[in-house]
Amino acid sequence: MTEMELNWEEAESSLGQSGFAILASALAPAQCKSLIKLYDDDANFRSRVVMARHGYGKGEYKYFSYPLPALVKELRTTLYPPLAKIANDWMEKIKSEVRYPATHAAFLERCHDAGQTRPTPLLLRYGAGDYNCLHQDLYGEHVFPLQAAFLLSEPDRDFEGGEFVLTEQRPRMQSRAEVVPLRQGDAVVFAVNERPVQGTRGIYRVKMRHGVSRLRSGHRHTLGIIFHDAK
Repeated sequence: MTEMELNWEEAESSLGQSGFAILASALAPAQCKSLIKLYDDDANFRSRVVMARHGYGKGEYKYFSYPLPALVKELRTTLYPPLAKIANDWMEKIKSEVRYPATHAAFLERCHDAGQTRPTPLLLRYGAGDYNCLHQDLYGEHVFPLQAAFLLSEPDRDFEGGEFVLTEQRPRMQSRAEVVPLRQGDAVVFAVNERPVQGTRGIYRVKMRHGVSRLRSGHRHTLGIIFHDAK
């Protein structure tokens, strides 16, 4: 996957309208399988989290350790520059003084200087009955406002249920939910926390959360690409 292979104009429009954008067939099936195989080798990871122990849901996930696997590093590095342009536009719209550098290496340096040195890309595994509660991936002072999730398994073949769900909390209004349809190899880019929305009286902020609905059967694997590191 390269930046040139993706329609970023379309993605930016979708992010502005809905708070998410689907990058269809961002990974080939063989790449998805190779990433799933990494899960059982603990040498690739710095920690394992069993969701039920923390009230996060059911299922588990593992955070990669540095150095990241080549494909994970490539995805993080390649996705960042076009998303940084969108992120800076969002910051301008909400009148924030925060700006993001053009390269991911420069942004990571900012994180590491603030003590956020632990890598945040992760692999998630769900089985029958598992789910992920609505949440936000905030790990410290420096937060990049967009992240990506890659579905590594094929719906209706590898698992049933397990839909990716986004909710949008709007000021003085009820929350809005959206189920994002994904196939194996698709990525969804979405807001980590807040995003700007154009209203009749100007731009206002809405808060986003994401999660996964309960799996009815099978196994579901996801790669999460978060651009800020954790303390």
